[in-house]
Amino acid sequence: MSDEELIVKDANGARLADGDNVTLIKDLKVKGSGGVTLKRGTLIKNIRLTYDEDEIECNHEKVRGLVLRTEFVKKA
Repeated sequence: MSDEELIVKDANGARLADGDNVTLIKDLKVKGSGGVTLKRGTLIKNIRLTYDEDEIECNHEKVRGLVLRTEFVKKA
């Protein structure tokens, strides 16, 4: 990563930071989870930013170690 600060934004353009809560804006089928689908409106708590500005890491009660694309979330 370069010396510049990584700026991560949600689908609406709001800036995200470590520890933020986000809400899903689309139903998402989770690959490799045995058919789990996270529904639109699901609250995801305590996100972690990654080296990639288009992805965030998080945990959900159904899926641990989940990586979400920022285009499918909005800041809660």
